[in-house]
Parts: sequence; C-alpha cells; structure tokens
Amino acid sequence: MARAVVERTELRSLATRSTKKLPQRPTTQRPAANSTQSRTEIKDEKAPASSEQQPAFKGYIESVREILHMPATTADPNIPTRRVTAEYCAERFTTPPKNVTMLTRDFIGDSLYHPSYGYFSKQALIFSPKTGYDFAGFRDSADFLKTIGRQYEEIERELDDIRSIPRQLWHTPTEILKPWYGYSVAQHIVRQHKADQSGRPGGGSPLTVYEMGGGNGTLMMNILDHIRECEPEIYSRMEYNLVEISPKLAKQQVSQQSRKHVVPHANVNIINKSIFDWNTTEDRPCFFVAMEVIDNFAHDVVRFDYETGEPYQAFVRVYDDGEFEEYYEPVSDPLIRSYLGVRDSLVSPRHRSAALPPALYRRIRSQLPLAPNLSKPEFIPTKAFEFCKILGRYFPRHRLVLSDFYKLPDTLPGAVGAPVVQTRFNGSMVPCETYLVQPGWFDIFFPTDFELLCRIYDVECRRSLHTQPGEHTGSRVCTQREFALENAVLAQTRTRSGENPMLDFYENNKFLLS
Repeated sequence: MARAVVERTELRSLATRSTKKLPQRPTTQRPAANSTQSRTEIKDEKAPASSEQQPAFKGYIESVREILHMPATTADPNIPTRRVTAEYCAERFTTPPKNVTMLTRDFIGDSLYHPSYGYFSKQALIFSPKTGYDFAGFRDSADFLKTIGRQYEEIERELDDIRSIPRQLWHTPTEILKPWYGYSVAQHIVRQHKADQSGRPGGGSPLTVYEMGGGNGTLMMNILDHIRECEPEIYSRMEYNLVEISPKLAKQQVSQQSRKHVVPHANVNIINKSIFDWNTTEDRPCFFVAMEVIDNFAHDVVRFDYETGEPYQAFVRVYDDGEFEEYYEPVSDPLIRSYLGVRDSLVSPRHRSAALPPALYRRIRSQLPLAPNLSKPEFIPTKAFEFCKILGRYFPRHRLVLSDFYKLPDTLPGAVGAPVVQTRFNGSMVPCETYLVQPGWFDIFFPTDFELLCRIYDVECRRSLHTQPGEHTGSRVCTQREFALENAVLAQTRTRSGENPMLDFYENNKFLLS
C-alpha cells in the first residue's frame, strides 16, 4: 500500500529550541528563531567579506555545508516494526518502545498516560493553594495575579531543589477560584436536579454525580461541602463517584477526606480506572462532570487527497535510534472512520473540514507547479468522540457538565485543531513545533471546538436516550463568564476595584451542558 512520508524530527535538539518563561498555563511562547534561516543566509551572503570577516565566514559556510550533507538519520529503515497501541505499551513496556508504529492518538496517549514514563505519571503537578483567597483583600485583578505568581515561583523553586526531574506546575480555575468555582458547579447541578425531579413521588431519584479526572480532589470537596451546607436533604441521599486513571491522584483524593478541620463525606466512591475501560451501565439519572480534562485527550491526524477528498490517517514510526517518522495511509481505523462518518452526516449547517479547501480551489491549485497531493494536517478528537460513545452507552440518563479550553495561543503551526506542546526546562518553558517529542517529557493539550463537539455529542448521546417523560434532552454551549453569571456568588470573588476574576479570568474556556 502506498504511503506518503511527511515529517521526521530528531529528539536531541528539542530541549535547546527555547528558554522563554511562561507566566501561566495555557499561555505559551514560540522560539524567535526560524530553523530555516541558516539556509537563507547562505543564499544571500554573496557580497565579498572584509579581510577580518573572511575566515570566520568561510568556516561558517564549511560548517553548514557539512551539516547539509550529513545523513538525515542513523536509523536502519530495514528493521521490521510492529503495530502497537497505547494500551499495549502500558502493559508490555517500562521504557518508550522502539521499532514500532502506532496511530497518532496512541503515540500521544502513550506519551501522556503511560504508567511508567508518561507525562502525567512523572511530571505534572497541580498548583493548589492551601486555602481559598480573600478576594476583597486584593486591590484589583493585577494584585491578585501578582500574589499567584509569587506563590507559583516559590513552589517551582522548591520542586527544582528537591527533585532531579523538573516537574511542570499548572493551575485550573477549580484551584485558583476555590471554593467559589466549585460552589458554582454545585449550584448548577442542584438547580438542574431539582427541576428534573420536581413533582415526582417521594422527591424523585437521589442525586448521583460522576466526576472524571478529579485532580487533587478539590472540586469534589467543594461540591459536596456546598450541597451539605445549603441542601442537606439532597445531600443526605446523594452519591458522589470520582473516576480517576492515576493511582497517585486517587490516593490524594482519598486523603482529602482526612484533612484537619474537615468533616469527611461518607457518600464518596473513588474509582481508580480509566473512563475508557468503563463497562458498567448506570441506569439512574446522574450528572457527569469533566472539568479541564478533555484538552489532554489524544487526537488522531488526518489529511485529505487533494483530488478525491479521500482521508488518510497518520502513523508514527519509532526507529531503533529513537527518531520518529510520520506517514499516511488510507483510513482503515474504525474509530477514525466512525468519527468522520458522524461529522460528515451533520446538517444545518453541514460541516466542512477547514483542512480541505473547496473543490474549485483544489482544481485550480492542481494545475500549478509543485501542487500538493494531500491537504494540510487536521487533528481530530477521536478520544473525545469515544468518550461521547461511552456516555451514551453506559450513562444513558446522564446530564453532562464539561468545561475546557476552546482556543489556545501558539499551537503547532500549519495544522487544523493543533495542540500546544511544551515542557519545563531549567525553570523555563520550552515550546515545540511538533508533537513528535520524547514520550513523558512534554505536555500535549488541545483546544476544543465546542460547537462541533456539542453536535457530535447530541448524535451519540441523545438520539437513543432512555429518558422519562418530562426529562429535557437539549445540549448547549456557554462561555465561562455566562456560566458564572448564572451560577456563581459573584460578590465573593470581587476585588476592591470591582474587577472579578470569576468573570474575567479563563476567557478561553467554554462549557458544554446537557
């Protein structure tokens, strides 16, 4: 089968590309230098140099020529490879495998979630202040940010001092705006639960909540604390289930119950497993909460044939020397095919990939010299799509409360739906321009097209929903600000100047509510 090789990258140079400091996640910065500048300078440098400059310039030319004539790789392409998945790697390997090929989503999933060398198993830490902030004590939002920045730097210095491996510290609205952010989520859940159960015998069904990827357990505690304080009758019958893939975080979530001055919640279940391994049907009405989780769901990469529009799926080949190669074959993966099929079935309006130009443009472009045979790459959210399928199959009567980034600065160039790829090195952030990076050392996170996700979610979760009479099935997207205006106690997060971080921060977040 024919395949198109499009990219090869060498790992050893990645850590030297940039040392610019990132103030906070998800803001990223790109290296100022362009990796192709050296070749351009060779072509332009035709004027005679001075006698003082000639030797140095001559040495520069000879060095560059030597580099340009070096072999592209030391890898042996004749060594056979085997096709693997992220699940296979988690079961069989304790170090990143070589001489293998895998779909892009498996490569990214392995890089992020492998239990031995994955990014989240060894590097990522969540910034969590010991107590919530007194927002009325801050002059304005800038004063608040200055305090966060100072605490952030102190924790980063401590991590660098005590750990041989530099860890990346990042924060979420749940932690920065606690407990009020969690209270706003609780308020939304309670209000919706009351509306759903209104007029039902015996007060209706008990409140059941599932949360996925609970981090430090802060959101769980804030939701339960608020409902226990404000809705004791609902609290007395409710159940809270936290689904956590990380054994380390699961233990931390359990330990939240044993903190000093904390009254434990007896209605909590910590379930240490991946949501993608879920196989139990929950027939009760329930709420499913996923906050700042799906940005790290692995994506696949597709490109489209310029003449026919046929999609091609990306594979990553890992060579024996640790280098990577990306190549394409016609789509054969069932999950990719299913996602593209559902997306193509959407009408009013019909969805068209931003990676594939209109047919007239493609016909004209094909007549020009050096016309491409494939479109630019598009990252497609196949794991988020699989998540929707799991919700529809195993949680048929759920309501979804999901929030994440809908836009990010400095994503990988030249692709649609591309992620940000970055890590921390010597106290600074190192952004990259490829996802083909050493597994476990880089955070890879994606923006979400919420409007498209909402339509796909409705197809997968609402067309065969087992609802009871009167249960509402509509889904909607709103901004972080709109959600806060509906549910938050804004007086508690207002600074003395009147600025309100609950409304003004995380403007690149949206909610999907069903």
